[in-house]
Amino acid sequence: MPLLVVLILFLTFGIVMVYSASFPYAYLRFDNASHYVNRQLFWAGVGLLCLLLALRIPYRIYGKLSPVLLLVTLLLLVLVLIPQIGIERNFSRRWLGLGGFQFQPVEIAKISLLIYFAYFYSRKQALINHFGKGVIPPLIVLVVVFGLILVQPDLGSATLIVCSCSVLLFFTKVRYRYLLFLMSFAVTGFIFFAVRSSYRLERLTSFTNPFADADGAGYQLVNSYISIHTGGVWGLGLGQSVQKLGYLPEAHTDFIMSIISEELGLLGVLIVVGFYLFLMMKGVQIGRRAPDLFGRLLAIGLTFQLLMQAIINLGAILGLLPITGITLPFVSYGGSSLMITMIEVGILLNISSYSQKSLSHNRNNRESKDRKRYKQYRKSSHVAEWG
Repeated sequence: MPLLVVLILFLTFGIVMVYSASFPYAYLRFDNASHYVNRQLFWAGVGLLCLLLALRIPYRIYGKLSPVLLLVTLLLLVLVLIPQIGIERNFSRRWLGLGGFQFQPVEIAKISLLIYFAYFYSRKQALINHFGKGVIPPLIVLVVVFGLILVQPDLGSATLIVCSCSVLLFFTKVRYRYLLFLMSFAVTGFIFFAVRSSYRLERLTSFTNPFADADGAGYQLVNSYISIHTGGVWGLGLGQSVQKLGYLPEAHTDFIMSIISEELGLLGVLIVVGFYLFLMMKGVQIGRRAPDLFGRLLAIGLTFQLLMQAIINLGAILGLLPITGITLPFVSYGGSSLMITMIEVGILLNISSYSQKSLSHNRNNRESKDRKRYKQYRKSSHVAEWG
């Protein structure tokens, strides 16, 4: 319940900030200042329904359905690359249309890969030290998914998926030498694909010195710096940002944290960081109390994926990490991203409910055994007394 309540409060905070960051751009583009916040409210409602549904579905069912989820994910990732089906924006083909709405298949890949990894490794613990049978199969699937996402191109999401699956793998009993080998292979592959494309290389290196090309590759980061500097400790006040008036691109999506810093100052930053620390604490707690290995791995994987997504986004606006287009969970504008993150929290809450039932069941069993022992003791004492 604490996690659910805090999540709803933080989601409300995110909706307020989406409106604040988007209303000038929405008014100029659609002649409706509420265009983006109305859509965010709709997806927040859908996300809450999905969260409640995920809360009611036993989490073990996801493991049994993991092959089906994986096949659907691969199919969607292939479909998005077909010119007549996938929707292209800014030289990227990442969206599929469904009625009047659009969604990104990569968001489904984020959760389906974690479910598959957690289910496979929870069932293959006997073979976990056998590199060929117990470790490699999910990694082959991961490489295929990574390649399909990279073609879109979306290096940021592909890297996030690899990192979250790697964290999940770390919490299994895989030998450390296997992990070191896989990490070396992943880093080599990342560098290879980054260097092959001048566009990717520019995105990955421009953050090191954005002022060298302040009107080009470094434009977005320079304006993010201005936004953060202007906010200072106390901020300019809600709705008073200057950078959102056409200076900072993607102010309501990737760089919404810059607007929060400008308008709410250090207080806004502490609210956001505090929520993610709370989410990490509760997620790890749920994972530790999960009744089986699948639940533990899935809870840890979901928690660290949300946390890493936030770290990548916050690192990008501060110039500590490359700008990859990763949104800030529960805050940035985006329908499919918000819905999937709400489903992930719903699964976490479901695992937590089973943990509580397991603890209650164990406690009741202990109390029942204690009563039986006490009765036996009283009976034996009574017999001894009359004997």
